[in-house]
Amino acid sequence: MILIKNGTVIDGTGNPRKQQDILIREDVIAAIGNLKNQKADQVIDAKGLTVTPGFIDINTDSDHYLSIFSDPHQDNFLLQGVTTIIGGHSGSSLAPLVRGNLKSIRKWADINTVNVNWSTVEELFENLQRVKLGINFGTLVGHLTIRRGLIEEENRHLTKHELAAFQDLLKQSLKEGAFGFSTGLRYNHAKHAPYEEIIALTQIVAKHGGLYATHLRDERAGIAEAVDEVLGYARETGVKTLITHFRALKGFENEFEEAYEHIENAAKEIQINFDGYPFDYSIIPLYTLLAEEHRGGNLETMCERIADQDLQNEIMNTFPKITGGDVIIAQAQGFDYLVGKTIGEFASTNEITIKSAILKLMNITKLRAVLFRKNINLKKTIGALFSENGYIASNSPSRVGQKSVINNERAATTFSTFLEMVIQKTDPVIGTLQSHHTLEWAIRKITGKPADLLGIKKRGYLKEGNFADIAILKNEAARHVFVNGAWLVKDREINTEILPGRIIKK
Repeated sequence: MILIKNGTVIDGTGNPRKQQDILIREDVIAAIGNLKNQKADQVIDAKGLTVTPGFIDINTDSDHYLSIFSDPHQDNFLLQGVTTIIGGHSGSSLAPLVRGNLKSIRKWADINTVNVNWSTVEELFENLQRVKLGINFGTLVGHLTIRRGLIEEENRHLTKHELAAFQDLLKQSLKEGAFGFSTGLRYNHAKHAPYEEIIALTQIVAKHGGLYATHLRDERAGIAEAVDEVLGYARETGVKTLITHFRALKGFENEFEEAYEHIENAAKEIQINFDGYPFDYSIIPLYTLLAEEHRGGNLETMCERIADQDLQNEIMNTFPKITGGDVIIAQAQGFDYLVGKTIGEFASTNEITIKSAILKLMNITKLRAVLFRKNINLKKTIGALFSENGYIASNSPSRVGQKSVINNERAATTFSTFLEMVIQKTDPVIGTLQSHHTLEWAIRKITGKPADLLGIKKRGYLKEGNFADIAILKNEAARHVFVNGAWLVKDREINTEILPGRIIKK
């Protein structure tokens, strides 16, 4: 048994903090209260520290980048106090696999680094339980994963029989424990999915009480219309809905404010939420810099197009306006020496223009590169995140552990940055916070609320009988972290000898 004594407990409900002790027996919270006479094998004196539930990151990319395998402890998340992560976003998940491959995530990772020995969600879970994880992992079902599995690289509507097969796979995956369904409406395959297809699938998710999470079809001039499309699915089916990585892109702030207003108004009638992060850069696959007219087909088709010298000037003329320091090469499979360089530095080294440098990078990497792009209006984005309908999420993988990938602060500091804003009660970007933005409010936003949204049982709250996922904080930084009762982070050091994380299911 482990006793945490004298801590300031914030339990995830939003209720005022209390000076309490917590007793951990095996993997659960056995008691909370005044336990000064309680005996225990180990005792932590948490005087001056804040004891909270482990944080829940509802939108991560550790499955997309396959770091769920290369970094089983998920170090970046643990050291913030995150004990549960959710994958399967933007239409891509690790299961179910119709054809036994991970093509839907190849824009993010080298899919040849993992031996795929599963097809269903249940088999994926069994595999991860054998591999073992440091934190808890749950997943959504990816629309693109199934769609591409059914019709491969064809860009068309599904037939009646294909849609029925899709519905069966979705039902099976939800029964096997997936928390819901995701779409990446901006990506190539999803663009060809009609409204009726998404409705037919989200109806199933609604019947199972799952979550529908979506990457918007347009985040620029048409963001309000893209939000209205998603609101249409939510209104017609009643499905709980989450708009992922909702942010104000530079140059489109007015359109973002209109879209945000649509969400806030709709939230009075239906369950519509969004997530985001307090940083000014996006993580984007390189191919998304191509204009719509040059983005059709699969990755190989796009590579053939950009290699065509007769088309190259036309393609470059459609690139967005980019300054040399606003784009950093974050990942470039096979080109480690480029990682961390700005596109301006790459252009200067090759003595070419910025647009020529983008095209050259596309060609040498075969479009398998990922960029950091400083394209977010931080003030408006953070202002929205402080809404009651906003959730905090990294939308990032933990440490990928490869030279061909640069680490980023979204992975390492999303939650600590958010908490720092709340603790200081002021932020250089958004100014003074409102009086109700207390630490209790903030902790609920990253623990109890996401647990409720997803339907995660016995996590997200410090309560007797709940699993002992606990973070002990000094200011905004996690000093100690428990996962399922195991003392995994001790004085900021991870115990690499244990992997106590579990697969969590709906």
